[in-house]
Amino acid sequence: MSDVIVIGGGIAGCSTALFLAADGVDVTLLERGDLNEQASGVNAGSLHVQIQHEPFVRYGDPWVRQYLPALAFYRYAVDLWEELDEQFEHRLEFSRNGGVIVAATDAQMRDLEAKARLERDAGLGTELLDSAALGRIAPYVSGDMIGGAYCPIEGKASPLKSTSTLATAAESAGARIVRQCEVEQIARTADGYALSTSRGNYEARRVINAAGIDVGRIAAMLGAELDIQAFPIQLSVTEAMPPLITHLLYSAANLLTLKQSHAGTVLVGGGWPARLDETGRPRVCLDSLAGNLEIAAEVVPALRNSRLLRSWAGVVNGTDSWLPILGELPGSPGFFVCYVPWMGFTGGPASGRIVASLAQGLSPPVDFDLEPFAP
Repeated sequence: MSDVIVIGGGIAGCSTALFLAADGVDVTLLERGDLNEQASGVNAGSLHVQIQHEPFVRYGDPWVRQYLPALAFYRYAVDLWEELDEQFEHRLEFSRNGGVIVAATDAQMRDLEAKARLERDAGLGTELLDSAALGRIAPYVSGDMIGGAYCPIEGKASPLKSTSTLATAAESAGARIVRQCEVEQIARTADGYALSTSRGNYEARRVINAAGIDVGRIAAMLGAELDIQAFPIQLSVTEAMPPLITHLLYSAANLLTLKQSHAGTVLVGGGWPARLDETGRPRVCLDSLAGNLEIAAEVVPALRNSRLLRSWAGVVNGTDSWLPILGELPGSPGFFVCYVPWMGFTGGPASGRIVASLAQGLSPPVDFDLEPFAP
């Protein structure tokens, strides 16, 4: 019997296993496929902190007010990324040059002003930029953009290297990682939980559900309902270019994220929808590809001279509230949920640190209220 079983081998699960093992806890991680195969491995590596513009505009004030506690979580999350990158000698390829969102109209600038006001109140230090300031801070942006906003604490990291680095460190600290092991049933026992899997039976005193898109399915094995949604999206990457884009770049006009990797490639994303094939697997949608690339070139004209290297599709998981779900599941003592919607790559290590502490009966090393994130 393990002290703790962690379900899920993405960034959240591997982080949780690392923190538990480093704290001296006997921990086993179960992953139904291989590590980092799902959202943690197919995202663009953005480290978000600011309120995302699209839901801010779409849902309005009621949504924004209930979402505000998440800003402290994401601020902590990116600080923790920086600590881990230093700990692992920069193998996570972390950088924090800030996030810039650009606007093409006066209406978009008014939205950015309202959003920036809330972010400053939360300590994010967001600055509004007129066209001259935008030109100074981001000279690669099109002159058609009339201004923007700058959030200095955002950044990026490598989704291809980060989870594997954390998983290797977890195993070195004593964690056991079992791949190709799908959890099929969970039952309460006198001492904790019994898990039936495709690779036999496991028992643990406590269980942490960090299964990403499958968090809802796993919770349902104990009779709980969590409204976890899944959306197929796609991303693209260019061939290596000379240094150009120094920030995590967004557009207030349409779905867009841009960032340049350490290798010089430019990652183009923003949540454009992919399609599902006849087996339910996500595939690149050519209409979305054309739209995403056109918006990218409108914002950064130099990209029109770049060559596309590849495009790929994956599934991102979300909730309507956009709030993390962190803590002990009501009615199931010793069973914890470790889930971050939409921005799970950003919040993965932070959610792992918080839930690893909670599972040990300890206070997490954070200075904000976790109650808004309770399952």
